Amino acid sequence: MKRIITIQDISCVGKCSLTVALPVISAMGVEACVLPTAVLSTHTVFKGFTFRDLTADITPICNHWKAEGIGFDAIYTGYLGSFEQLDLMGKLFDDFGGGETMIIVDPCMADNGKLYPGFTQEFAFAMAKLSGKADIVIPNMTEASFMLGIPYRKSGYDVDYVKKIMKDIAALGAKKVVLKGIEFEAGEPEIGNVAGKIGVASYDSLTGKFSWYFHEKIPQNFHGTGDIFASVFTGAMLRGMTLEKSYALAADFVVESIKETLSHEDHNWYGVDFEAVFPYLWKRLENNN
Repeated sequence: MKRIITIQDISCVGKCSLTVALPVISAMGVEACVLPTAVLSTHTVFKGFTFRDLTADITPICNHWKAEGIGFDAIYTGYLGSFEQLDLMGKLFDDFGGGETMIIVDPCMADNGKLYPGFTQEFAFAMAKLSGKADIVIPNMTEASFMLGIPYRKSGYDVDYVKKIMKDIAALGAKKVVLKGIEFEAGEPEIGNVAGKIGVASYDSLTGKFSWYFHEKIPQNFHGTGDIFASVFTGAMLRGMTLEKSYALAADFVVESIKETLSHEDHNWYGVDFEAVFPYLWKRLENNN
């Protein structure tokens, strides 16, 4: 069985970060190991949450793994809350990466044109440096803009603009880029009429290949869907699916999870009911699509 180590915070209540990554990756038939960077009573959309930083535990944990000869088939980072944690992840990549170990960075720090509270442009540049060590980096349009130090554009761009963003991200060092949250106002000759849809694109710097996948846009946001996307994508890659099939599956699973949640009048507000959609995920995995 393949083994993934995922490094991010854990909210005791709230469907995001490790409370998403652990069940999703496990449900995909891949061993999920965790390295919590912080523990919170709930995620940060709740009021009055408690928070305990676990940065000081990261090095002792990694040292124990090295002493035990423990290795991983993939390293997947999510939300990282400080410059120190970014530095520690760079060391972790050096110690446990290399060879066939796949490094996937989700630069979870911004959305909808804004950085998350507590983050700065300097942090975004530091995240860009860490992403340069990855095999695959999976930012959204906002995160990509901050990593490159360019103004965020919600609309009014074309295919060439998106391609340039991905090539510039890859120039930081990552082999492949998967870019989320792409929306075109009209049809694009290269990819067809995708107006009104939202999509994902990828760029492989080794082959120069670009690819695209668009799906319906559901006009409601839920906390944690980016973590679900990254977890499904990582699990699919470890199961041997292609890059394109992996991110298409991740996007579709997020959509199905949102639809399942909205089908219940009394649905919770703090996350989506992804657990109920596992049968859909298993069927897609069985058919390798």
